[in-house]
Amino acid sequence: MTENETPGPFASSPCMAHELDPAFARAADPQQAADVARWRRARRAQLRAARDALAVRARQEAGQAIARHLRALLDARHDGARGCVLSAYWPIKGEPDLRGLMADLHAAGVTVALPVVETRAAPLVFRRWTPATRMQRGDWNIPVPPPEAAALRPDIVLAPCLGWTREGFRLGYGGGYFDRTLAALDPRPVTIGIGFAAARLDTIYPQPHDIPLCAVVTEDGPRTPA
Repeated sequence: MTENETPGPFASSPCMAHELDPAFARAADPQQAADVARWRRARRAQLRAARDALAVRARQEAGQAIARHLRALLDARHDGARGCVLSAYWPIKGEPDLRGLMADLHAAGVTVALPVVETRAAPLVFRRWTPATRMQRGDWNIPVPPPEAAALRPDIVLAPCLGWTREGFRLGYGGGYFDRTLAALDPRPVTIGIGFAAARLDTIYPQPHDIPLCAVVTEDGPRTPA
């Protein structure tokens, strides 16, 4: 998607757009913050429904394209992530499936980790993953490495996006774990959003706690936030 292309079908502005700056609205009062939260809940539901409606083959092809673009981005900008700890994610709810790329990166000598919710409303813990790791069920029933897997500090973090903006803001599931974790990490890792091209939004009405991504990769290719 180029800078001049029309956003996808999920990029319409909310009915409250006249109250907020459509690019970088910052909450000025509790009522405005509540309005933004309500708008985000509605957009999450719409984006989830649209993603669920994708045919399995279309989702697989998009995931394969994303994996190719991401590998090329890592090779071009981060020496293939060699010598780095890269935090990936285990796909749920129709997210792009990058498990094949995770295995390829591991085989290439990259240290791969997965995020784990070990304490509710606290920053994530990152534990080492390999293709031989015996996974267990974690928070929200997501497969995660076991407690005995080494805890690591990531240099690169892949963040699945329900929605994303050209400025690099991410709309996730609303738990706040991603932003909470980034705020706690020093130095802050390189953050790469992973999502579908059609999930581009004009804005998420960013709030003070929202941290923009360094790049976003979709099946159309990578893009650096404006």
